[in-house]
Amino acid sequence: MTNLTQKSSKQFLGVGVRVVTLALSLIVFGTSAALAQTRAYVSNGSATTVSVIDTATNTVVATIPVGSSPQRLAVTPNGAFAYVPNSGNANVSVINTATNTVVATVPVGFFPQGVAITPNGAFAYVANVAVSTVSVINTATNTVTATIPGLQNPDFVAFTPNGAFAYVAGFSSSVRVIDTASNTVVATVTVGGSSTGLAITPNGASVYVPNQNSNNVSVISTATNTVVGTVTVGNGPSGVAITPNGAFAYVSNSVDNSVSVIATATNTVVATVPVGIAPRSLAIDPTGNFAYVPNQLDNTVSVISTATNSVVATVSVGAGPVAIAFAVSDPLQSLLGQIQALIDAGTLTENQGDVLLNKIAHAIGSLDNSQTNAACGQLDSFINQINAFINNGSLTQAQGQTLIDAANAIRASNGC
Repeated sequence: MTNLTQKSSKQFLGVGVRVVTLALSLIVFGTSAALAQTRAYVSNGSATTVSVIDTATNTVVATIPVGSSPQRLAVTPNGAFAYVPNSGNANVSVINTATNTVVATVPVGFFPQGVAITPNGAFAYVANVAVSTVSVINTATNTVTATIPGLQNPDFVAFTPNGAFAYVAGFSSSVRVIDTASNTVVATVTVGGSSTGLAITPNGASVYVPNQNSNNVSVISTATNTVVGTVTVGNGPSGVAITPNGAFAYVSNSVDNSVSVIATATNTVVATVPVGIAPRSLAIDPTGNFAYVPNQLDNTVSVISTATNSVVATVSVGAGPVAIAFAVSDPLQSLLGQIQALIDAGTLTENQGDVLLNKIAHAIGSLDNSQTNAACGQLDSFINQINAFINNGSLTQAQGQTLIDAANAIRASNGC
């Protein structure tokens, strides 16, 4: 857990002296990188929910109610919050990934379709298809601070790695370029028919744009904002994602029920992978080892191994999955969030909560000092305290067992 922001301290850790004390302890102690876990958040466009997949087991571990017709979501760089445009409600749900609950709802333009977070995590840019604007949300306050006009039916946004420019695709034959310093459109690039997604290479040099009506992908040079290549792919390309090393672009073909794999060095298709029905906006996991592909019409996510370009798992999710994004977090952070939620709800008193929070803080310190045995003992003490709270009626069996399971998972990952 790093760089606790003022917002996450208030929303995730609570308020008052207890927040400051715990936040300081986490800055001092840190958390073990070995405990980091990756969750995939899937927006189910026909179910008004977001499914949460544990990528270690490829199982759904939570289902979060959001607004009507959730679309292309995005996660903040620190993994703490997911922003989900609800096209049926003209708003954005903000999910705290530590507790998997909606902590804010932000009104935006009509029919919001896509969202991207600036590399520094400070702003979320939301594409509003029906009114041809982009709403700019300040993530510290979750309020709209700017509205950018002049965008033709925008539905997808991506930032250059330095955050200086946002590229916006829409149901049109052009891509608009926004200067994020002034929030004005500074260039328009003509591409193929109905560009419905885009991805920027990690070095910031190229933008890959699927053209749904042209069955190809336009490659834009960010240096000149001109198309420098066109790659023929499958039928109805609707999403694209690029591996962290920049070597490959994965393109979902919604009509062919396949994914085309483009080698970016040559801009040629080197593999075609069959997936589920109507694949949509796919994403590559942070390791680069897997591509996750939501299949809108069979309510699944196909997991492709990027080493073999074959499907290695299929995960059932909610109805009409259309997009996916990853959050990398620490299970200790998640456990702290669950405890804080019980305090905020009044289930645990502040004193009871402090007892549990302090035990986890000391376990963090032990782990960061390579004192595994001490950490295991502190986690055992935590579990014993949870059992005491169950026995005295402070927690229900279900509430306590959730915390015990989380602590046992941390114990197991450290060989306790």
